[in-house]
Amino acid sequence: MDTVTLDGIDRGLIHALRIDGRVQFRAAAEVLGVSESTVARRYRRLRSSGLLRVVGVVNGVRLGRTSWALRVQCTPDAADAIASALAARPDTSYVYLLSGGTEVSCNVQTPNTAERDALLLDKLPRTGRVTSVSAHLLLRATALPGNWAGAASLTEEQVSMLRPPAALPVTAETVTLDEQDQAMLEILTRDGRTGYSELAMVTRSAESTVKRRVDALRRAGVLTFTIDIAPSALGCPIEARLWMSVRPSQLADVATRMAEHPEVSFAAMTTGPSNLVAAVNCRDAEDLCRYLTERVAVLDTIDSIETAPVIRTLKRAGALVLPPR
Repeated sequence: MDTVTLDGIDRGLIHALRIDGRVQFRAAAEVLGVSESTVARRYRRLRSSGLLRVVGVVNGVRLGRTSWALRVQCTPDAADAIASALAARPDTSYVYLLSGGTEVSCNVQTPNTAERDALLLDKLPRTGRVTSVSAHLLLRATALPGNWAGAASLTEEQVSMLRPPAALPVTAETVTLDEQDQAMLEILTRDGRTGYSELAMVTRSAESTVKRRVDALRRAGVLTFTIDIAPSALGCPIEARLWMSVRPSQLADVATRMAEHPEVSFAAMTTGPSNLVAAVNCRDAEDLCRYLTERVAVLDTIDSIETAPVIRTLKRAGALVLPPR
């Protein structure tokens, strides 16, 4: 990844894209007080440098899938290969090497129990270099990467000018995708700003049809657009995963309170002895230490906590993270 120094316009654009990944450059320019050509040029610079990309994120729950947080303990010589294999799967996201290179962590969406069991009971344990596998069903998220405060730089008034139409209230009914939807989503998960003309060509549909379908999937809560950017680019190079055991009676309250911390980009209640998982981003090791001892420590209903630093990121919300150029 090329070295890029972010200024106020860059950070404002990043925040605008976090609010709506497909925001028109004209609308972003109006909010930022610059020309449309300036916004387009800044986006191309950030995109071509490898620092930022916009990706379409599919909410598997709306499609009847279940989401799991997976932890794979393995020998150091196997960790990289296992992490790479998991990152190459289309059903994984947020694939990391943790804890000195002896643990792989990722999120997995599975359409049924057969797919889940095939991964957990067959594919991963085949090698003796995997020492343990644990899977935590993600029950309810209280903080998501797309809303992380570390990417914020706009005022509330500016945010309100850019906010896309809200999704419809979630119902128990699942959404069914056809082949054209699948083809369209496959492209958008790689580049969320792919034009309607290209989507129409791939799906062999009219542009107006593609636009209506994208809008419908967004309103149904199936499709969202977010930025895929390393926290280090925003001044937070120290990342860690926190696995916490919280008293059940206070679990929802602690999960909600942690979501309010600016260091937290993801928090979710889970099954298992560690029933709350969080992702935190800090400026340096001392900042992480202060967060654990001052911010988390006051939540006295947390009975235990395990902190696993991120050693390497292989995949975030979108496609594989490319190595530095």
